[in-house]
Amino acid sequence: MLFSVASIWLRPLWPVDETRYASVAWEMWLRGDFLVPYINGEPYSHKPPLLFWLIQLGWGIFGVNDWWPRLVAPLAALGSLPLLFRMEKLLWDEGQAGHRNSAWVLFGTLLFAGFITLTMFDLLLLDCALAGMIGVLQLSKNQFKGVLWLGAGIGLGVLAKGPVILLHVLPAAVAAPWWAPQLKGKFGRYYLRLLLGVLLGAAIALAWALPAGWSGGEAYRNAIFWGQTAGRVSESFAHRAAWWYYLPQLPLILFPWFVWPRFWTGLKTTWKENENKFLLAWLLLTLLGFSLVSGKQAKYLVPLLPAFALLAGHAASKARARWWDMLPPALGMLAAAALLAWLRARPAAMSLPEWAGEVPAWPALLLALGAPALLLCMRASAAVQQRALAFATLFGVAVVGAGVLPAFVPYGDPGPAARRLAALQAQQVPLAHLGKYHGQYNFAGRLRTPIEILDPPEVKGWVAAHPAGQVLTVEHSRYTGAGSGPEYQAPFRGVWLQIWRGEALLMARPELR
Repeated sequence: MLFSVASIWLRPLWPVDETRYASVAWEMWLRGDFLVPYINGEPYSHKPPLLFWLIQLGWGIFGVNDWWPRLVAPLAALGSLPLLFRMEKLLWDEGQAGHRNSAWVLFGTLLFAGFITLTMFDLLLLDCALAGMIGVLQLSKNQFKGVLWLGAGIGLGVLAKGPVILLHVLPAAVAAPWWAPQLKGKFGRYYLRLLLGVLLGAAIALAWALPAGWSGGEAYRNAIFWGQTAGRVSESFAHRAAWWYYLPQLPLILFPWFVWPRFWTGLKTTWKENENKFLLAWLLLTLLGFSLVSGKQAKYLVPLLPAFALLAGHAASKARARWWDMLPPALGMLAAAALLAWLRARPAAMSLPEWAGEVPAWPALLLALGAPALLLCMRASAAVQQRALAFATLFGVAVVGAGVLPAFVPYGDPGPAARRLAALQAQQVPLAHLGKYHGQYNFAGRLRTPIEILDPPEVKGWVAAHPAGQVLTVEHSRYTGAGSGPEYQAPFRGVWLQIWRGEALLMARPELR
């Protein structure tokens, strides 16, 4: 949490995802329309509104600012703790006597730690998945309130990131005969209540989607009811990855626990317990589902991390200690330090941008020192080792962030260009962007009118209609030609952002005339 707060000063919102989502929230705020998300003057159908609503909530209390959108994800991470503890109690009925090891595992997992500071939808979806799975467990214990938990988890999950919440909740719920033998003879009632929970979730989602679809128009209505489901699946085929895409990433995504022998030793002796069968069904069936979908990204696995955390925390507490259990995680820390030092010394070898050579040496050194610190816990209890590994992961993420981010910020900050655009808008200068635009300057510059998006054949006509207008372009290199050049140019995320007067752009780019 401390690093999350510190990151507000260490870095801006990153393009293109974080800046896009902040710009959507900003435009909703400007329009006073909290039903239909907008970006750059157009309805934004790619994501539901829950994240944007939470940003509006903070702005309504504190006023529009840069820091509140950055706190939504850390607060969602903290919000997972009471849900995680409730699930621990449902699984093992240990209450306050439970070790609550899962919280340390969750926060100490590399993928989770990396997302704590990012203004994204995935931690919100994680909380919704946890709520839904609490409902599934309650239904397996013949508790009708599970319908409410399941419905709330599914409904809010749809509002967080769309119908993908069903892939996180339903596979394990349907597989109840494997992990819930106490339901024998009662599966009819269980599945009926499961269906009621799904219908309640659908009702919650439709309470937004129906009026939003009506208000947003036919194109937006078709997008949220079709594009969020089958349209997303067909789109993923343009970005297909092999079914085994996630498998080689698991040691990194689940570091350090995946390489911690104590976890595997405990799992070997406890996996047949019904509670662990439930967690394995949740983890493995969801992973299988995402492996079968063509489009794949590591962040899609964030919401299933609680399943792994609960499984690993419980398994490790039952394992016999061995003196060498901490060696693999310590070697992982050393490998990370060595890789960082090598990338810093030879950025060209990995085709990294020039700013990689400006990263200081001290982050690699501190990572290397973390390895012997872990070895000091070689003979400690499982609880102590878990805390040490969790602190090591969080420490490593904080060190890398504090060391790398200041070197990258000058090349990835949309602020300078956004402020220039805001000044031009204040002077009533028409603005356009040549090519695809993700809204990365709208919130950073607090722009109040959309930037027109142009295809190359449209530039000449737009310049004729707006003789005082200026056009943003993205180029692979700095402009060094003769004659009038851009009014502004700066390196930005590996390319050059340029702002041209319309006539000067046509003179410099004959193909646009």
